[in-house]
Amino acid sequence: MAGVTGLSGRIALVTGAARGIGAAIAEALAREGVAVAAVDIDVDGLKEVVDRTGGAVVPFPVDVTDQQAFARVVDEVERDLGPLDIGVSAAGVLHPASVGATRAEDWARTFAVNSTGVFFVLREISRRMVQRGRGALVTVGSNAAGVPRTGMAAYAASKAAATMLTRCLGLELAGSGVRCNIVSPGSTDTAMQRALWTDGNGPERVIAGDPAQFRVGIPLRRIADPADVADAVVFLASDQARHITMQNLYVDGGATLCA
Repeated sequence: MAGVTGLSGRIALVTGAARGIGAAIAEALAREGVAVAAVDIDVDGLKEVVDRTGGAVVPFPVDVTDQQAFARVVDEVERDLGPLDIGVSAAGVLHPASVGATRAEDWARTFAVNSTGVFFVLREISRRMVQRGRGALVTVGSNAAGVPRTGMAAYAASKAAATMLTRCLGLELAGSGVRCNIVSPGSTDTAMQRALWTDGNGPERVIAGDPAQFRVGIPLRRIADPADVADAVVFLASDQARHITMQNLYVDGGATLCA
């Protein structure tokens, strides 16, 4: 996508940027010439991303569930890198369990990161973007937000909340020049996904589907790479998507059958 997006010279903040999809997004934006503030609680993971990008990504360790600390980080980013043009909320956690087996503390932590954290990020960044009359915000959701999944109620519910939050914000800001969209991945080759594979044929089972869990599988017959999700985020952040807002782009190989 290099040379096409027109993103060179812009400033972005990406949460959940130490590993997985968030790291792929930070690196993809950096390749487009964007100065990227990488936010995560994983200091070692952030350092690895910085090293891989030759310093094009700047680390800002912080917990997105701490609204005051995050607000201070946004101040630091705009002071050190410049006014934010792009904000990507990709931080997320997963505590798989049936509803009956979900512990209250796991439910609370899931919503703290996946929903409330997204609220803090979008609110803090959008306030500044509105004043400048421009900006693009992208939330990394999940296809589980739109299709029920066994053993994933807390995760699915938290992602559904983040998805609707982003769309509502997009409506509120539509007249201000700020766009808000969601990218919803399906099964993606990350540490979070691999933790769900309890035997040696995890990818094959995901691709084939599981009638016992009411999963239809992946029609494109492959697990997504984090780069697949990152490319979608880069597109929505770019001027190529200048007339797109409040949309939810599924990047799941057709796994939800467009449900």
